[in-house]
Amino acid sequence: MIQIQSPCLWAVHTADTIMKRTPRLYEANGYHGKWSYDYGVILKGFELLWKVTGESKYAEYIRDNMDYFIQSDGTIRGYRQDEHNIDHLNNGKLLFGLVQMTGEEKYQVAASLLREQLRSHPRTSEGAFWHKEVYPYQIWLDGLYMGAPFYLEYMLQFEQEDEQDLDDVTRQFILCAQHNRDGKTGLLYHAWDEKRTQPWSDPNTGQSPNFWGRSMGWFVMALVDVLELLPDTHQDRTKLIDILNDTMSALRSFQDSSSGVWYQVINEGTRKGNYLEASASSMIVYAMAKGIRLGWLQDENWVNSLDHAYAGLISEFVMETKEGWVNLYKNCQVAGLGGEPRRDGTYAYYISEPIITNDQKGLGAFLLACTEYEYMLNRKE
Repeated sequence: MIQIQSPCLWAVHTADTIMKRTPRLYEANGYHGKWSYDYGVILKGFELLWKVTGESKYAEYIRDNMDYFIQSDGTIRGYRQDEHNIDHLNNGKLLFGLVQMTGEEKYQVAASLLREQLRSHPRTSEGAFWHKEVYPYQIWLDGLYMGAPFYLEYMLQFEQEDEQDLDDVTRQFILCAQHNRDGKTGLLYHAWDEKRTQPWSDPNTGQSPNFWGRSMGWFVMALVDVLELLPDTHQDRTKLIDILNDTMSALRSFQDSSSGVWYQVINEGTRKGNYLEASASSMIVYAMAKGIRLGWLQDENWVNSLDHAYAGLISEFVMETKEGWVNLYKNCQVAGLGGEPRRDGTYAYYISEPIITNDQKGLGAFLLACTEYEYMLNRKE
């Protein structure tokens, strides 16, 4: 365990709120037991806080929520491998810690079922995973977070492959940055369509038309999580660190100077209807704090940017209830591309999606950001 000398104040407060308000994540917000990637975001926050504090109640919360899905024979309630939905891998990241904590075989069996999906998961011509089978030939930034860290950790834990086999993970980031990046701003578009057949895709570039905040957040969280696991000797490690620095520098150039946080549509801060968004801002803060702590973001100005952003998370998005619970405001409920005509990737679309309080993706990212930032402060002290 990573032990600290003083508590992670907002992290602990947030985690305790979540446990009291939603002891069963899968019953909240109308999920009704669906195998949803949202739980994995929350539970990764609990996992990090457990590692930092050593408090067993956080590990027990993870196990209680995962055990609703992981059956005694290792099958996963509500999961279908043949859907080839990369979102469905995200919860699998919790299985590695459960194997280590309990020694129970069912968690490794469940992880192997998710790993098996990637053996037949459809890919672009260059080898990037499609976001879903129903979204053919498309790379979405979201998918890098859902799939890549799980894929890498599974190979390192259970397959003992040589480093050349890990290239399939690093390739996902290299291809995504190559195809989704905007040369002018350094930001990454939400998605890219290899075939240029989607209504939202540019006929020349294949890129979607806007920079959605949370998709950028997913991408940079995925980068720091993979870099933490990737062996130091891997040939693509320097490339991924360069992609991280390039992307985080682009994001920093669009950090709101007043609040310190980020907008729903990253580069349109002054445009009517845009708003400062909690989940994206929390994800970026997490990636920035982790990048600084682990030495990948070395410019001395990064700490100032991080301090400003973290203060903004608290002042802009957080209020406490009369019970003393944490409420996280200004979360985009969901945003995607295709599937229905209105999901066209336009500015008007991204600002039209519902804005809600205590979205699980936002709370999970906020918990991760608070734990990472407060742990970094405690290390300094």
